[in-house]
Formats: sequence, C-alpha cells, structure tokens
Amino acid sequence: MLAPGDHQRSLESDGRTRTYLIHVPPGCDTSRPMPLVLVLHGGGTNAKTMVRFCGLNETADRAGFLAVYPSGTGRNPNFLTWNAGTCCGEAQRQNSDDVSFIRAVLDDLASITPIDEGRVFAAGMSNGGMLAYRLACELSDRIAAITSVAGPMAIDDCRPDRPVSILHFHGTADEFAPYAGGRGPKSMIATEFRPVDSYLQFWVTANGCPPTGTATRIVPSDDAGGLAVDRQSWGPGREGSEVVLYTIHGGGHTWPGRVPLASYLGPATTAISANDLLWGFFRNHSK
Repeated sequence: MLAPGDHQRSLESDGRTRTYLIHVPPGCDTSRPMPLVLVLHGGGTNAKTMVRFCGLNETADRAGFLAVYPSGTGRNPNFLTWNAGTCCGEAQRQNSDDVSFIRAVLDDLASITPIDEGRVFAAGMSNGGMLAYRLACELSDRIAAITSVAGPMAIDDCRPDRPVSILHFHGTADEFAPYAGGRGPKSMIATEFRPVDSYLQFWVTANGCPPTGTATRIVPSDDAGGLAVDRQSWGPGREGSEVVLYTIHGGGHTWPGRVPLASYLGPATTAISANDLLWGFFRNHSK
C-alpha cells in the first residue's frame, strides 16, 4: 500500500522499460479505494515537467485523488512523445503501444494500492490530450471521462465500448494545434489537425448527446486580461455522458489557470482554472 507522498514506479511494456510518477495526497486513508487521474504530458517533455506545468498535485491534495504521471517514449528522456494515432514524433513513428502501457500502469497501481475502478480519469496537455482521446476510444472499459487541454483528437478509427464524457479546453490563438485545424505555424510536426468542432461533434454523436449545445460566455474579456472565455455543452447523453468545450478567445497553447513556463506557448488565461473545472467534471462523471 502506498504511503502519502511522491513515488516512482517502472514496469515492462511492449518490450520497453517504462516509468510513471504517483502523487498520494497527505492525510488520505489509502486503505480505501481512491479515484485516480492520469496526467499526460505534452510532446517534447516528460512526467516531471508535467508536475510543474499543470499544478494538479495541489488539486489532488484538496480533493483527495491519486495524480499519476506516466512518461512517453523517445531517445532523449527529457523529450518524450505519445503515439496518439496520427501523432506524434518517435512514439508514433515506432508505433509505440501506449494504450497497452496505460493499461499496465492501471494494473500495476491496483496491485499496490486500492483504486476506485469507477473513477479512473485521464487529463492531458497537447500530445497528452491527444492520447487521452485515444484512451477514450480504446480503453473506455477503464476510463470514465477525459480532459484535453489544447490536444486535438488524432485517431481516425474510434469505437468506444461505452459513452465517455469529454471536457476540452482550447485557445483560438493556439499556434501549435490550431483551433480551426490544420498545421500550426509553430508546430514541429507535419500533422494536419482537425478543427476542434469536428471531433467534439463526433463525441456528441457517439455519446448520444442532443445535437444542439448550450453556449454561455462565462468570462467577459475585461475580466481576463482581454481573454474572453465561452463554455459550450452538450448533454446529457447515454449513461449521463456530456461533452463540454471551453473556448479561450486569444488563448495560446496553454493550461488555463497556470502561467506558462515559456512565453512562446502564447497567452494564457488565469480567469478560469482547468484544474478545478476538470476535477468538478470528473466528479460528476464516474463510470
């Protein structure tokens, strides 16, 4: 059984030694099954960088869930990627079986600490968000809901076994994964991404949600340093599923609520917190 604090684990998957980090909140009764959030780093980084980038450990401490940070693959341990389908980097070129790796992570964790199997979630940034979508498609038996921040859906053949609720954040000025689709001017890869609306509409249909969503401006521009934020939601669908999009007008390739580690990622909003919103979303969409 894991004690509160930070831990690192390794396992064999797809012929490789893979690693992941675990954050166990202080004061938790680890003898009882706990909810779990897989936190998937962006391309060109790793699990340790993601801990600092998103700040989800603090949310885990308040809410009482396990924050689990797997690392992707690559020759440089500081520059790792995920195979999300049509993206990205060495992981995609070598057809790394990252879905099997995540399944192995969940199995390994369950062998050392009680996990609430109905409350296993995935959240990712950029390439990590793309993998979260792939997990929703191919690991829906284990994943209750996902959040993607600036990560397009990059898998063409998606056949989930059950409805998976989707929460997506995206900036309209994202120069890496453009909101309107295509290849971003700052992108280091040749992938032509689909528009945000196209893959969200796929999930609206797949989840059996009403085709017409409800749109609300939740942050006017003068309250967010010029970055207005709109929320659009579709639901409820089958099994209470939901699809929710937060559009950050003028936002870059950034995590809402966090000051970006590098200015080249573009503008960020601190008027909303992706961490608070994703946990509230996950809390409402257990399996």
